[in-house]
Amino acid sequence: MTGSTTPIYRPKPAFDLLRVPGLGRLLRWRWGRLVFQLPLAVVAAVMIYDGLTGPKLAPQNLATVAAWVHYRGLVVLALLLAGNLFCMSCPFTLPRTLARRLSGHGRRWPMALRNKWLAIALFVGLLFLYEALDLWASPWLTAWLIVAYFAAAFVFEALFAESPFCKYLCPIGTFNFVGSTISPLQITSRDTQVCRTCVGKECVNGSAQVLGCGTELFVPQMRSNMDCVLCLDCVRACPHDNVALAARKPLAELTIAAWPRRWDVALLALVFAFTALGNAFGMVPPVYALESALARWLGTTNETLILALIFGVIYVALPVLAGVGAAWLSQRLAGAGSLRVVLARYAPAVVPLGFAVWFAHYWFHFASGALTIIPVLQSFLIDHGVTLLGAKPNWRLGAILPADALFLLEMGSVLIGFIASLAVLRRIADNTHEDGRMATRAMAPWLALLALIAVLAVALFTLPMEMRGMMAG
Repeated sequence: MTGSTTPIYRPKPAFDLLRVPGLGRLLRWRWGRLVFQLPLAVVAAVMIYDGLTGPKLAPQNLATVAAWVHYRGLVVLALLLAGNLFCMSCPFTLPRTLARRLSGHGRRWPMALRNKWLAIALFVGLLFLYEALDLWASPWLTAWLIVAYFAAAFVFEALFAESPFCKYLCPIGTFNFVGSTISPLQITSRDTQVCRTCVGKECVNGSAQVLGCGTELFVPQMRSNMDCVLCLDCVRACPHDNVALAARKPLAELTIAAWPRRWDVALLALVFAFTALGNAFGMVPPVYALESALARWLGTTNETLILALIFGVIYVALPVLAGVGAAWLSQRLAGAGSLRVVLARYAPAVVPLGFAVWFAHYWFHFASGALTIIPVLQSFLIDHGVTLLGAKPNWRLGAILPADALFLLEMGSVLIGFIASLAVLRRIADNTHEDGRMATRAMAPWLALLALIAVLAVALFTLPMEMRGMMAG
């Protein structure tokens, strides 16, 4: 028995964030998104300015400290608590209205590229460049990266009627899309019958006053947070006030047939988990020992080549081999579908654990360096003739948690992520097989894969990690 008969999950809007007094009205307001975008646009502009003109030392520059210490820690917390809040507040899409007017109608993103392959490549590419170019240590490169995001978002929005940059290209969006699949909120319809009789379908098509969904998602058919940038344009465009941002059961999206049975989406989940390990591995002592060993073995000192080999294996080869291998074994042990179907069915089980590793890593840096923003901002203001926050920056400011608490945070995150992934794996197997023994056999290879990821994560977090973004580091 396969999971094809599993009912589509429809979150009942028992709790709808859009109905919360005050906040709901702000979110539904025509200019509500702008309220969140403008502050981040100002922050981005300051980061670009300081990155290009300010101190060259990364722990003293707003571009590097805000981007690589604060943004990453806050975005994973937002994904966990509420969902894709960054994409909702994304400043890169501020010129969207102008760009979409330039795009006109009829220019569509090529059909061959309507998948996640480019998104995976750009996501992996950005993580590789982070290590190869030491982006975390270069305010100048970080500033130009932000500029590149603004330019790319506008150009692709202007060239195509759809929003291909957000949906098919943006590395930040790709990370957020996968992470938001575990978030507690989802766009849905309040009454499906209203959507069934709606003539204009304004939530996706837009109206004369409001743009429709940029990534072309139709509210009553949404089963996943994947591709939803939480812009809430569907909410503002709906003439029937029938769109909800509703609470849903924990991990519900991962345990039902919500994701398409596609190679690209399945491998995106696996890449998401393994890049969490690889990104952390790039900051612990064994990576330097491995670089030296490869340099001797290959007879080269080309660091870019060596890093490409290391992270090419971790970011690409390992997730493909591990995922396809687990799917093949699961298929051999219990059947229930082709290799592609089995891979796509079970790949979502790695997402909670992968997210936990990302959370543990990013919060290690955030909790150990959150207060660094104070002296950095003080220094920036002093350099521009303002002494609002005091005359002398205290560069010893940094941690908001002691070292012991940080270690417990890391271990606790991995443990919770592992348990959550086990729960998802068990539910998927039970939904697929009526026979409990067959379900256990089918999930066995995936259980081994989850255990491997968890053990590697624990091993990484027991090693000393570079204190990037801090003067003491």
